[in-house]
Amino acid sequence: MSNVAVITDSNSGITQMEAKRLGIRVVPMPFMINGKEYFEDIDLSQEDFYEMLDEGAEISTSMPEMGKLTALWDEVLKDYEEIVYIPMSSGLSSSCATATMLANDYGGRVQVVDNQRISVTQKQSVLDAMYLAKQGQNAAEIRYRLLAEKMESSIYIMVDTLTYLRRGGRITPAAAALGTMLRLKPVLQIQGGRLDAYAKARNVKKAKSIMLEAMLHDFKERFKDPKGKKIHLEIAYSKDREPAERWKSEIIKEYGEREIMVNPLSLSVSCHIGPGSLALACSHMIQ
Repeated sequence: MSNVAVITDSNSGITQMEAKRLGIRVVPMPFMINGKEYFEDIDLSQEDFYEMLDEGAEISTSMPEMGKLTALWDEVLKDYEEIVYIPMSSGLSSSCATATMLANDYGGRVQVVDNQRISVTQKQSVLDAMYLAKQGQNAAEIRYRLLAEKMESSIYIMVDTLTYLRRGGRITPAAAALGTMLRLKPVLQIQGGRLDAYAKARNVKKAKSIMLEAMLHDFKERFKDPKGKKIHLEIAYSKDREPAERWKSEIIKEYGEREIMVNPLSLSVSCHIGPGSLALACSHMIQ
């Protein structure tokens, strides 16, 4: 058995039930909804979240309390020699910087990995860390390996509605109104810990085409692996799983049978883009 424990936060999309099955710990992220604090997958389910989002609730994300985080580390270190902690990207939250500061008091026993990922690509980092731990690597070695691969991932996201980007101040009300009138489907990109605009599409079909073309370009140009033989490929969604499953079938029909995981986007992403979004993500295989 490995002496290295793996811990992440719920921005990875890993549920508490899945964490138990995997043998890891997941720190639930706090959300403030209409002035009340909730914790993802503890007293805030995906269904509850989207219901409140649809009702126009004021939703904001927060970061784990420092005391609760160190208390968890202390508990886990009673049974393990070391911890690899994989929080969401420092480019999207200050929680990673805070965790790094706290880890300084643990004499190297807690290694915080800022590998610039969130949601399904962050989840893959967790699975990679588990694999490396089982191979006998220590926490520092795992951190080094994950950091070496930190830019080897991409997420492209089609936004179904501009309402939530407008609410978050990422686009102006005028731009949102014009985009809604023209029925635009913006495609965003998360790469290197930043959420940026990538392209605009006139419909869902075109948006999916743009995302797939971008991913195939990454396969060829960034990863030097045109067939994607050493790349994890994932489809993610907000709220409705059925369109994601249909898209998976479409991709397999056109490009051949391959493993494509389908997972919901983490709520920390969904609260900024709203329901009905589709995403295509990839990360380079380390094993």
